[in-house]
Amino acid sequence: MTRLLGSQRTLLPLVASPPEGAPPVSDSFWVSLRYFNAYRMAVAALFLASVVFFQDVFVLGVSHLRLYAATSLLYLGAAVAFHVVLRRAPRNFDVQLTAHMLSDVVAITLLSYASGGFRSGLAVMLLISVAAAGLVSRGSQLLGYAALAAIAVLTEQTVQVLVHEASLSTYLQPGLLSIGYFATALITSQLAQRVITNERVARQRGIELANQLRISELVIQDVQDGVLVVDSNGLVRQHNRQVEVLLDRAVPELEQIEGYSPELAAGLAAWRSGVGASSQILTLYAAGRTVRARFVEAGLQQAKLAVIYLEDMSKHEEQAQQLKLAALGRLTANIAHEIRNPLASVSHAAELLAEENRGPARERLTRIIRDNARRLDRMVSDVLELNRRDRVQAEPIRLAGFVPTFVEEFVQSERLPPDGIGLELAPDAVVDCDRVHLNQILWNLVRNAWRHSAKGSRSVRIIAHRIGGRTELHVVDDGAGVPRELQAQLFEPFFTTYSAGTGLGLYIARELSMANGATLDYVDRGTGADFRVAWQGGRT
Repeated sequence: MTRLLGSQRTLLPLVASPPEGAPPVSDSFWVSLRYFNAYRMAVAALFLASVVFFQDVFVLGVSHLRLYAATSLLYLGAAVAFHVVLRRAPRNFDVQLTAHMLSDVVAITLLSYASGGFRSGLAVMLLISVAAAGLVSRGSQLLGYAALAAIAVLTEQTVQVLVHEASLSTYLQPGLLSIGYFATALITSQLAQRVITNERVARQRGIELANQLRISELVIQDVQDGVLVVDSNGLVRQHNRQVEVLLDRAVPELEQIEGYSPELAAGLAAWRSGVGASSQILTLYAAGRTVRARFVEAGLQQAKLAVIYLEDMSKHEEQAQQLKLAALGRLTANIAHEIRNPLASVSHAAELLAEENRGPARERLTRIIRDNARRLDRMVSDVLELNRRDRVQAEPIRLAGFVPTFVEEFVQSERLPPDGIGLELAPDAVVDCDRVHLNQILWNLVRNAWRHSAKGSRSVRIIAHRIGGRTELHVVDDGAGVPRELQAQLFEPFFTTYSAGTGLGLYIARELSMANGATLDYVDRGTGADFRVAWQGGRT
């Protein structure tokens, strides 16, 4: 099967079946006729050679040598002419076949007469001509060819009786041979009809199959899901354009599934071994996308093909995002009044209690009230920050210039050692992003990374580079990393493993990333945590 599987969208028109009652002459008939004529040339050349080089060996042409030689030469010339016509003007099949058969009957009859009549045995060669004509004539006019051969043989024998005074009993052999002509014609006619019927059925099925394949190709190319066909050896036999969109790169034909995506290859191997489910949510880290992969057995026992459907989960995430934003808008509209005003009163009361100085116990309780009030106030500020995610003022930002300024501000604000954060910034890493949002994204990620790092020299590294048509910004720490069982919850709101955290830092960072056309995900590298922000098609 050709690639629909592939990258070319241009489809040829559907194959049209031939009109009924007028089936065209297929190439196989013309090829058979050329083979038949090649046999004719070989026989004519043999007849001519027998009289030129082997006159003393063969008894051919004993009655009329000149007639035999002239007929052999003309027979060879006619065969060569037929060959030229077949090559240059393959049309009017029945007319050409009739001309071939007439030349055989006339030439063989004259050669037989020049060689002494029926006893030369040359008339038997017309059986081959009748049989060959029956196989390539598509069943039409075949009995006419047999009758023509019989009339020629009986006419030649009549000339022998009348001119050379042959016995009437010699009609027996030509008569039996004439019956053989008709029997051969009838048998080969049945065989020819069966061959024609099978060829028509095969041609029609080929047309239907070609139409079905083209329709399938059109459907597969236009579906919104990515489609891959993978054989038992992991070789991708076919894929559509949507696969390249999801992978964010062009992929060659006939490549192993690992070359498309290691995550997809691992999911397919798990499904085939019976460990993995037939439907899996996979993160394609190289493309920065999350897809739902469905694995389906194609049902072909010998090929053992698997069809993989890739559904872009970003569509579902966008729908969920719209619902979430609507609910978030209603929530934040009342937060300032319903929470912040009472919270301010609690904080003020705690400060008044602290001024009374009534002992260590009272001071400890007052500090607990004040710390939790600040924590709630920070949580409210984070939620209100989400409500401003739709006000994006994107501009080209060169990360090699923006990030060092951010780090300097962050180190001073969070009181970090100057060498605590290392930078690895490519000069061609440029992104379109809101400057305030990018600052907030980095602040949340770096603060989270430092909190879980070893807090030594270059414990946190900020890396920016370009990969293909994508710009990536990594925040990496040297901590223990995130356990696999918790990675799915990392970006959920209010999820935190830090007792003093609000659980909104990573959630807000992802929301702001999405608002600026980027993706934020966690890259599991085994040791340490690696949070990646990726912009598709970033500038240079």
